[in-house]
Amino acid sequence: MTCFKPYMRITSDTIRSVPMIRIREAAELLGVSDDTVRRWIDDGGLSVSNDQAGRKTVDGAALAAFARDHASAAPKDPLSIASSARNRFAGLVTRVVTDTVMAQVEMLCGPFTVVSLMSSDAVRELGLEPGSIAVAVVKATTVIVETPGAQ
Repeated sequence: MTCFKPYMRITSDTIRSVPMIRIREAAELLGVSDDTVRRWIDDGGLSVSNDQAGRKTVDGAALAAFARDHASAAPKDPLSIASSARNRFAGLVTRVVTDTVMAQVEMLCGPFTVVSLMSSDAVRELGLEPGSIAVAVVKATTVIVETPGAQ
């Protein structure tokens, strides 16, 4: 595994090869059925190759590009305000748990659950309850990225 230095220029020899992803795994990553991925392959949207066992695989970089190009539109942001935060997730409030001081608000934003901890006063002021439409705004200086174990 390569150790990257801060601000190091990343070149093709500093990153490991892009993985080949089986059709079933590609379907899971994209949130669709195996048949849908096969249809995209048959329509020429995704190219495949065979792994050593003869199974069809999709190049990881090609799958990433396909996912970006075909991402379903996110729910419309109902607030329509300017913000420096780029990570805005419109969704449906599915659960609100409060005590006298703090609250936990769960939202379903597309296929993802976003959980926020805030004051109970904020929940009351915003009128948050299951069924409310809201936008989760994430502005973070730390984002942790994980991968499967080193190869």
